Amino acid sequence: MSRNLVIVESPAKAGTIQKYLGEEYTVKPSFGHIRDLQDKKLSVDVEHGFKPEYVVPADKKKVVKELKDLAGKADLVWLASDEDREGEAISWHLYETLGLKPEKTRRIVFHEITKPAILHAIENPRDIDMNLVDAQQARRVLDRLVGFELSPVLWRKVRRGLSAGRVQSVALRLIVDREKEIMAFSREPFYRVGAAFHPEGTPEGTVVNATLDRKFRDRDEALAFLQDSADARFSVDSVEKKEGSRTPSAPFTTSTLQQEASRKLRFSVSQTMRIAQSLYERGLITYMRTDSVNLSSLAVSSAKEFINDNFGPEYAHPRQYRTSSKGAQEAHEAIRPTYISNTSIEGSAQEKSLYNLIWKRTVASQMQDARVLRTDVKIASDRREEKFSLQATEVVFDGFLKLYMESSDDQTADEEQILPEIRKGNMMTALGMDAECKFTAAPPRYSEATLVKKLEELGIGRPSTYAPTISVLTTERGYVMKGNKDGEKVQVTDLHLKDGRLSEKRRTEVCGAEKGRLFPQEVGMIVSNYLTDKFSDIMDYNFTASVEADFDKIAEGELGWDAQVSSFYGPFHRKVTDVLEDGTYSKVEKELGVSPEGLKVTARFGQYGPYVQKGEGENRQYARLGQGQLIETLTLEEALKLFELPRTVGVIDGVEVKATKGRFGPYLRYGQKNISLPKNADPLSISLEECREAIEAEAKKSSRGPIAEWGDLQVLEGRYGPYIKCAGENYRIPAGKDAASLTEEECRQIVASGSPTGRKSRRK
Repeated sequence: MSRNLVIVESPAKAGTIQKYLGEEYTVKPSFGHIRDLQDKKLSVDVEHGFKPEYVVPADKKKVVKELKDLAGKADLVWLASDEDREGEAISWHLYETLGLKPEKTRRIVFHEITKPAILHAIENPRDIDMNLVDAQQARRVLDRLVGFELSPVLWRKVRRGLSAGRVQSVALRLIVDREKEIMAFSREPFYRVGAAFHPEGTPEGTVVNATLDRKFRDRDEALAFLQDSADARFSVDSVEKKEGSRTPSAPFTTSTLQQEASRKLRFSVSQTMRIAQSLYERGLITYMRTDSVNLSSLAVSSAKEFINDNFGPEYAHPRQYRTSSKGAQEAHEAIRPTYISNTSIEGSAQEKSLYNLIWKRTVASQMQDARVLRTDVKIASDRREEKFSLQATEVVFDGFLKLYMESSDDQTADEEQILPEIRKGNMMTALGMDAECKFTAAPPRYSEATLVKKLEELGIGRPSTYAPTISVLTTERGYVMKGNKDGEKVQVTDLHLKDGRLSEKRRTEVCGAEKGRLFPQEVGMIVSNYLTDKFSDIMDYNFTASVEADFDKIAEGELGWDAQVSSFYGPFHRKVTDVLEDGTYSKVEKELGVSPEGLKVTARFGQYGPYVQKGEGENRQYARLGQGQLIETLTLEEALKLFELPRTVGVIDGVEVKATKGRFGPYLRYGQKNISLPKNADPLSISLEECREAIEAEAKKSSRGPIAEWGDLQVLEGRYGPYIKCAGENYRIPAGKDAASLTEEECRQIVASGSPTGRKSRRK
């Protein structure tokens, strides 16, 4: 046994650090927290200063025993968990649980897992920062109090089995409020006119495209404009040229990395964090939970050297950025490569892509501004007051654009064009003019990236909470579904003017199509509406942000954590008591109309979710709402279609195939088997060929062995998806993890940090 025991959080990190420290040090993982509040109890003593009642979970006792044995034999124990509040709390729990002594304990922190950083940390140990521990403890206790007191309210007033959380419920409200905006939105048609011109004095075939600076409300207005333009003369009314510059974006924070990885790489928030954690633990990037945009002086000088050598001195511009996010508090660097000279890495395709994104963003942030020349041209008509506009941007010096350009959430912007030399007074020959019928667009639903951006703007949550917040809403509670919307197809008439002749063209315009967006489910709408009505303070955006600000004050030693919890809990508890006793219940019901048989059709929310009812008394019929359908927007026509299930699709190998849906989504009845379908599958329209594919896929799944196997540890395919089996117990695989790519080390970490599933726990 070596004289030094170093305790880190994960096996991957332990392996990397062990290589740097050598045989004098033994590096062991704690697999995250080794103790926490009890699962089935409040575990907070509200009568005596809100003292938490921590326990070591059953699945962590083996880890604790091993660490305690090793700590007892070591001369020094080095607590090397992450440097944020959660990591500080892990170190404190280790100190308390292992019974460590101050004289033989050292707390070390590092922002990157490199040999110089680890050795520097060893040379500069510090004490456990109890202010950071208290801030984490305040968050944990407050979240437990809110969850344990609000969830029973939902059980009694809405439906059994529901739950609420302090940050998650506010994030849910954002999604629900946006859905209400969309419901209240009334789509309006308009006509947008575009034209192609040939500038006088330019070579034949030169064409520039311009857009009219006015939108017309209807076809008649657009038609009148085209008629007036049929014999009009056009000329350049003005030409404005303006030099400007574009500054590179700051290095990545947790939030901006999640947003950019979503836009450029199509990664989910949880996927981004999982890959970033792997890169960090391998020593390839700095710590991935941060809201700082600062870079170390070493990183700045390394970037400058790389830019000078590879692009030239004129491209280098060392700079520091200031953190502007509301409530920023982490004293970290931005997310950057540990070594700028490593332009590429070994690893999976996803790891390479994310590393490349981080590397480019970091280096680009230290490059010179791009210089551009923007030209704005106005084209006037001798028959109308409206003017056509066109823009072009010429890059005079590319600067950072040589390496990287940030993506935008708005993907609808038109591409700018290259213009020939145009002067004021030049005549412009109209080659053709189109008036396209478009529709005003409702506010877009949130994607994972735009929700993170909004939460950060409001000061709700912190870098470590964004991914789990979204995961809880979409995966654990089912309040929100991530998916696509095909949009509504509308027949429209466009107008076209060419050579003085007008023509019309019919086409299909798709309205409201969205991809990768967060859609509230009926249960999410009801929970959010009820909590907003009864607990307006808890659901208030500013109030939630002020609580986060209090956590920051605790971390800085300006506020006692128990005082903050006490000031929150008193009014909150009284409100919970009042609501439980007020005698009102959430009731969602909507009369949709009458069926062709003359029976009343009603949509309701019941014990097992939203449903529609046709008729009354003994002969009444029920049908569940489909995935993504909401009572608030359900029509009579849509409701009547639901009663067509189960639908007989056809016969495969002499066995009848029926498509229907149940409590857990759409599925097929094939003989004596029930075969699950994808959540977005529609039983009313699924084809026989699609059914055959699902049946064959299920047969292959059933016939194959374990996905992976290491002794008593297996990754298996189950009825509801892949899971881990270890020592006779089953464990859920966290959302976002690919079962096929899990390693033995990752599986054992999931087992060590999770709780087994099973009939007993579900029944209880």
